[in-house]
Amino acid sequence: MNATGQSAVFGRRKEPHTVIIARGNEIRHFTIRPWLAAFIGSAFAAIAIGYLLATSYLVLRDDLIGATTARQARMQQAYEDRISALRAQVDRITSRQLLDQQLMENKVSELIERQTQLSQRHGRLGPLLERAENEVGAAPAEDPAAAAKPDKHAEVTGSISQPAQNYAVASLGADLGAADTRPFSLWSTRTDPLPSDTAADRADKLFVSINQSLKSIENEQLTRIRTLADNAYKSADAIQQALQAAGLPVDSDFGKNESDVGGPLIPLDSSMIFDSKVKELDEALDTLDQLKKEARQLPLANPAPGHSVTSPFGVRTDPILGTAALHSGMDFRAPIGMAAKVTAPGIVTKAGWNGGYGRMVEVDHGNGFATRYGHLSEIDVTVGEKLDAGATIGKTGSSGRSTGPHLHYEVRHNGEAIDPLRFLAVGKKVAQYL
Repeated sequence: MNATGQSAVFGRRKEPHTVIIARGNEIRHFTIRPWLAAFIGSAFAAIAIGYLLATSYLVLRDDLIGATTARQARMQQAYEDRISALRAQVDRITSRQLLDQQLMENKVSELIERQTQLSQRHGRLGPLLERAENEVGAAPAEDPAAAAKPDKHAEVTGSISQPAQNYAVASLGADLGAADTRPFSLWSTRTDPLPSDTAADRADKLFVSINQSLKSIENEQLTRIRTLADNAYKSADAIQQALQAAGLPVDSDFGKNESDVGGPLIPLDSSMIFDSKVKELDEALDTLDQLKKEARQLPLANPAPGHSVTSPFGVRTDPILGTAALHSGMDFRAPIGMAAKVTAPGIVTKAGWNGGYGRMVEVDHGNGFATRYGHLSEIDVTVGEKLDAGATIGKTGSSGRSTGPHLHYEVRHNGEAIDPLRFLAVGKKVAQYL
C-alpha cells in the first residue's frame, strides 16, 4: 500500500488538518500541522492572561500603594523608637562606666597604697626577722602554728608583685571598657543591660580577691611577729628559770611586775597595731639577747663531753690517804693528751704548776666566777690571755696529786668552790636556747 502524504500512528492512518478557502473560482487550501496549532493556541492564551493581569494591577494599584506606604510608616516609627531606647541605654551605661572607672581608680589607689605599706613593713621586718631567727632559732615543738609554717620569710615578706598588679589593673580596665561585640537586631525586644554589669561584677570580685590576699599577708606578718615574740619570751623565761633554779644570778629586768598600769582606752588602727607588735618583738629580742649574754658568761658547758665522771664534788674518801676529805671539783675520765677546753669566755689568771693540782689553768669569767683545770700534761695558754668559750687551754694528764690520767674541773664564785654539777645541769637545759 502507498503511504505517501500520510502519517501512521500506532498502525492507524491520520489525515492532517486542512484549511480550504474558496473565492469565486479560486480555491485554496492549507495544511496545518498539529504542533503549529498548539503553538498558536498557547500564544493566544498567554496574551489573554497577560491582559487580564495588567488590567487587575491597574485596578488594584492604588490599594497596593496605600498599604505599602502605611507599612513603611509603621516600620520607620518602630525604628525611631528603638533608636531612642538604645540611645538612652547607651547614655545610662556610659554614666555607669564612668562611675565604675572612678571607683576602680580609687580601689586601685587603695591597693597600691596598701602594697606600698607592706613593702615598707618588709623593709623594717627584714633585719628584725633575721635577728629573731638568729636569736630565737626554731620554734618549740609544741607550737603548732610555727610547725605549720616552715618558710620563715614567705608569710611575712609576700606582696602583690608589680607584674601581677599591672595585670590586675589592665584586666579591670578591659572589663569595664569592653563593649558588647555580639550582633543584635534593631527589632529585638531584649532590654537587659550591656555586659558592663558583668564586667563590674568581675572587677569587684577581683578587688575582693586582692584585698583578701593583702589582708592575709598582713595577718601572717602579725602572726609571725607575735609567734617570734612569744618564742623569744619563752626562751628568755626558760633561761631565767634555769639560772634561778640553780641559784645563779640573773641581772636582767625580765619578768618585772607590769600589772600596775592604767589609762584611757584608745582604739588602734592597723599601722599602730603593727608598730606595737614590732616594738614588742624588739623588746623580747633585747630581753632574750641580754639573758643569753649573761648565760654565755657562765661556765655552763661540759669540759669533757662524752667522758664519765670518776669522782663528784663533795666529801669523799681521799684516794691516796684513804681518809674523808672534801673534793672541790669533779674528775672526768680522760686519756693523756686529750684537749682540755674552757667552758666559758674569760681571761687566764693562772697557768702553771700549782701544788696538788699539778699543771693547772685558772680562767676568770667575770662577776666573781672562775674555773680551774688541773692535772694537765701540757699548758697551751699564758696569763692574761683572753679566751673564747671552747678554746683549748692544754692537754689532760696526771700531773700533781693524782692516781691516774683524768681532768680535774672546778667552778668557783668569789673564791669559794661550787658544785660544777649545778652548772652542767643548767647548761643542758639552756643549750637549745644558746
